Amino acid sequence: MRGQLLLASAPRIAPLVLAAAAVALLLSTGIADARKGKVRTRSLGGVTTQALAPLPARWPQRLELGMGSSPGKAAEMKATAPFGFRYQYLAGGVNTGNGWATWNTNGNFVTYYLQDSVANGIIPVFSYYMIYQSLPGAPNEGDAVYANANNTATMTAYWNDLKLFFQRAGAFPDNLVVLHMEPDFWAYMQQRSTGDNAATVPAKVAATGLPELAGLPNTVAGFAQAVKRLRDTYAPNVAIAYHMSVWGTGQDIIYSNPSDATVDALAARTAAFYISLGTPFDVTFVDATDRDAAFKQYVYGDGGASWWDAGDYARNVRLLRGFSQAAGQRIVQWQIPLGNTKMRAVNNTWGHYQDNHVEWLLDDATRQHLQDYVDAGVVAFLFGGGAAGTTCACDGQGDGVTNPAPINGNILTSLSADDDGGFFDQKASAYYATGAIPFGAATPTPTPTRTVTPTATRTPTPTRTSTPDIGVPRNETVVPLP
Repeated sequence: MRGQLLLASAPRIAPLVLAAAAVALLLSTGIADARKGKVRTRSLGGVTTQALAPLPARWPQRLELGMGSSPGKAAEMKATAPFGFRYQYLAGGVNTGNGWATWNTNGNFVTYYLQDSVANGIIPVFSYYMIYQSLPGAPNEGDAVYANANNTATMTAYWNDLKLFFQRAGAFPDNLVVLHMEPDFWAYMQQRSTGDNAATVPAKVAATGLPELAGLPNTVAGFAQAVKRLRDTYAPNVAIAYHMSVWGTGQDIIYSNPSDATVDALAARTAAFYISLGTPFDVTFVDATDRDAAFKQYVYGDGGASWWDAGDYARNVRLLRGFSQAAGQRIVQWQIPLGNTKMRAVNNTWGHYQDNHVEWLLDDATRQHLQDYVDAGVVAFLFGGGAAGTTCACDGQGDGVTNPAPINGNILTSLSADDDGGFFDQKASAYYATGAIPFGAATPTPTPTRTVTPTATRTPTPTRTSTPDIGVPRNETVVPLP
């Protein structure tokens, strides 16, 4: 995640207590779905489990993998494995002269990316990350997105820019397109809210004068409603995705290692903020981390605090389950780092940093780790780095096949020139060859009692970087497909 955990935003005790009580009610009665008013429960094998939220319209009926993919690379992806998704940032700001709409004339960048994706049978995902880099902005991301959201001229340009996206995507009415709206923005707005209520945070919506937005409130709740209204007007084939970040509550569970009760309370608070938007999104994206653990260890100097252990994965699954049930949302895990600890190519140098997420998810012969996430409501895993220098499942460093001396037990020789030694491509291909996991009833389990003791020694919560480096091709020319 790119957002900065605001250490000054200490957890608010009263909301946590109330949220814990709310979770207890949710788990005991099944009252959760923001749209339907309740979640049905059923008994399987003598254990009661809540039904998962419905899949978005046109969504695949099995757990799909995907990855960040540059323009023109869809066929290359498909040749590796039958990936379900590929994603591309839309960034650069709405009033800077460098935004995505300028990468090709009149927003055709989106058209060409869609053509490439559709021709190769891959669902395109666009991560719309525009408000932060717009003008006038501010020195840090949290202040910048808030200032821009409350600047009438900026938001007039913003809504016109978003409308252009929908017009381009709406030209493919028979194809599912996913728009991932403003990663981190919602968490920053939650930190400014009163009582985790988006309606308490101002933002320019109807005040911009766009006819399509007339009558909508000038709040962050109105912001969400504007996205939905523009989608409904111009591109009903687009699934709009919310972005949930638990650090919007003031806590990051990867660094704080909280109790189950606290995880449940934080899940309830993140769901409460989403529900306060007053309009349903089609799916929710989350990013547990966007940089390899060793990247943060050696580049940011976090002392190894970003490495995940079994306890971290258990807490993450619990958080996602709680949010999914309370918000009535299926979940996409997005921008998962691509490092590994197996291949000699990944030796903690620039572009070759170690991590263990790919191993945990795709190198588990039992598939239980994947199934745990599916049962929690996850419907896709999208892999990719969030900064220059993170590990790529490609030859991003242009250094060809590398096999430096082993470190930390990474003794396997490279399978390809990819900077991760070809590990991700191998495991993704094997996942599909074995058979993608179909969606069905959640595996019933009693209320979990975690017995895993985290093995890593955590350091105090580090201050997150707030400067994204997403490698967007600002002036890339894309040749239209014939």
